[in-house]
This record gives sequence, C-alpha cells and structure tokens, in this order.
Amino acid sequence: MKALPKSQILRFTEKAIHLARRAVFRYSSKLSKHRYTLPQHVGQLCLKVRKNTTYRGLLDELIEMPRIRRVLGLAELPTPSTLCKAFNRLEMAVWRIILILSATLLPANGVVGIDASGFDRSHASKHYTKQAELTIQQLNVTLLVDTKVNAILDLHVTTTRKHDSQIAPSLIKRNLESIDVLLGDKGYDDQKIRRLARQHEVRLLIKHREFTSLHKAWKARLDVDLYGQRGQSETVNSTLKRKYGAFVRSRRWWKQFRELTIACLIYNVDRSL
Repeated sequence: MKALPKSQILRFTEKAIHLARRAVFRYSSKLSKHRYTLPQHVGQLCLKVRKNTTYRGLLDELIEMPRIRRVLGLAELPTPSTLCKAFNRLEMAVWRIILILSATLLPANGVVGIDASGFDRSHASKHYTKQAELTIQQLNVTLLVDTKVNAILDLHVTTTRKHDSQIAPSLIKRNLESIDVLLGDKGYDDQKIRRLARQHEVRLLIKHREFTSLHKAWKARLDVDLYGQRGQSETVNSTLKRKYGAFVRSRRWWKQFRELTIACLIYNVDRSL
C-alpha cells in the first residue's frame, strides 16, 4: 500500500516538537518521574491552542491520531490534569524563547509594523453577557510583525488601559536587532518613541497627529508605498482571531498571557509550512 502523505497537522507537530527540544530541557527536574518530557508537553499544548479545544478534547483526538502520537513520542497519553500542571509550570520566558525561535523559520526583512488589538477574556456568548449585564474586560495585545512574511516577532499583553505609546518602547528595545524600519499609526506618535528610534538608527514611519501645518507637511513626506505595508499588522491580528479564536480559555491573567504567546508562535509555525 502506498504510504500516505504528511498532513499539515503532522508537519506542524514535527516543527513544534523540534522547536521545543531547542528551547527546554528534557525534564523539569532531576526529581521528575521521567514519564513525559517537557518537549512532549509543549507539543501537546501547542496542539491544544491550535485546535482551539480543551485538554480533554485534545486527548480524545490524540487517541485516534497514531502518527501524531508517534511524532510526540507518546507511548501512552497523559491525563488532562497532567497537561494542566505542565502549562502552569512552563513559565512565560520559555514561551517567549519558543516564539523567537519560531520567527526564525521565516525570512524577515527588517520592515516591522506595530499594532494593537483586543481579545476577549471569556468565551461566553455576547447575548448571555448582555442579558446578565456582565462586563468582560478585554486583553490589550500589541504585536510586532515583520511585513515581508507576516511573522510575529514579539508581543505585549496587558489588562490595563495603558496607551499604545507607553507600550511600544519596551517592545522596540527588546527587538532592536530585528527592526530597520518601524511602521505605526498615529497612536504611536510620541516623542519618546521618536527619540528612541533616532538613538538606535531605526527609520520611523509613523504619521504625526496634525496639530499644526508643519505636522501636515511632515505627513505629506511619508513614503506612502512603504507605509502602506503597515496594514499587514492588522491582517495578522485578524488571522489570529479567525484561526485560533478571538477569546482565551484560561481564567487567570498569567495563563491568558501564555495562551496568547502560544497562539503567536503557532501562527509562525503555520506560516512556515
């Protein structure tokens, strides 16, 4: 019988487990039971977020996916509580490292867009929340996106109402080596950002807020073709919500931050397939 070709989810799992082996140790500690490895946990958690399902839902599907289990190296499946505890144990720093590694799978060009979007913190229906008069606070997610291949380089997540211009400097400082040109809308028109860009020789294409005729003249001097690539950031935000859900399943804020980071690295891996 002719061998079946590799499916997209199988190729995704292979890349995810490869990135995990580069980013984490084999076991969490020397006192570990050595029943499951950390890369196996990372691979399963990535699949869970990619399929936008629950722990139990993922494990039910893995029962019928022998080739995926083989790539993950699973002789037996963990319990849902085992995966939940692994998610709690894997810190945000680990997921950031895997996100950085996933971005290297795509050829970047240094033209980077910055944009923010909101993600719901609950997947309750809007009809229910309206009838129950509930207020669901959104997560504010700011993405740095390379516009050549729409790769997500970094993200910032917050539950506060902090202005975009206050968030951008920390993202820029963390990714100076990856940024040659920075594109942004008027929300990022801030002297601190412009000063930071000049200090590190980053070309800044951000529209000025039009307070004077001089600001209008500066706006007219923008490289329109290059600035037009800023729309790629909005495309990435839209794709994240459409493919992996516009809400997070986790209930605690620190888990929600990790879940969104996983969604970003999954997006990069999917783009590389």
